[in-house]
This record gives sequence, C-alpha cells and structure tokens, in this order.
Amino acid sequence: MNSITFLIDIIFNTFLMIVILRVWLQFAKADFYNPLSQFIVKATNPMLVPMRRLIPGMFGIDMAGVVLALLVAFTKFCVTALVINGAIDFVSIAIVSPLLVLKKAGVLLFWILLIRAILSWVSQGGHPVEYVMAQLTEPMLAPIRRILPAMGGLDLSMLVVFIGLNFLNILITDLIGPIWYAL
Repeated sequence: MNSITFLIDIIFNTFLMIVILRVWLQFAKADFYNPLSQFIVKATNPMLVPMRRLIPGMFGIDMAGVVLALLVAFTKFCVTALVINGAIDFVSIAIVSPLLVLKKAGVLLFWILLIRAILSWVSQGGHPVEYVMAQLTEPMLAPIRRILPAMGGLDLSMLVVFIGLNFLNILITDLIGPIWYAL
C-alpha cells in the first residue's frame, strides 16, 4: 500500500502545485509567453477552460483555478482513502482539502524563493525561468527591501520571507495540531 499512496501523492501534489502556480502566475500578471508559463498553461487549460465558463474571476484572482486546486486536493484525499480504508469521509476531506492547498502554496513559495536565491549566486540573470520567478516573488520582496536596507551588499529580504513562512508553519501547527505536518 505504501507504494500506491506514494504514487498518488506524487501525481496529485505535482498537479496541485502546477494549478497553484497557474493561479499565482495570473495574479502576479507574469509573462505568459515564457516557456515555463506556457507549460503550466498547456497543462492546466484542458480542465480550466470549461470551468471558466461557469466560475468567473474575482478581484484579479482566477477563481476557476482556485476551485480546481481545491478539487485536486479533495480528489487526492478521496483516492487515498479508497486505497487505504475503502471508505471515504467526505466531511473530513472537505475540511482538510483547503489546508492542503494552503500548505502546498507555502511549499511552492519556499522552493521558488530558494531556487531564485541559488540562481542569484550562479546565474547571470538572463534565463526565462529566472525572469518568471522574479515576477512571482518580487511583489513580496520589494516591500521588505524598502524597510530593510541592504547590509554590505546582501539582500536579506528572502531571509525575512523564509522566517515568516516558518513562523506561519509553526503557528498553524499550534492552531490545528499535528495534522498540518501530515498533509
């Protein structure tokens, strides 16, 4: 059973992160002609285009993408429950699904910031993927840079975001318990 649940986790979590990234790309108004953006658009369009006919966007947020992310998380828990128990508790899954989306969004932010930090040490800044990562993270980093000056040429804004993400992770664990780590 562990091998099956591993595959379920990998497949659903990967697609969930792609959907979250699609919503984030649209919210940040990132370059959709970038190769990374084009991959994400092509991977999510078959499900999002029909959903957009029914679910309009609100406040610059692709609500069809948000609903798709929640549906992917819900489906992941349903499939996992069927494989492990043979029964589905829809109420519990409906409560835990938004938590999974929230956690995966935080994990995605962490990895994009970490990759961007590493690329800043070794890259010359001309790669298209690096450009999209800057478009996604700059709205969070720029306000911190205005408050926190550069120290000896070091940009500490990413460190502040990492500390904030870790604080939120611990706070949510304190509020809802160890289920947060199990997601």
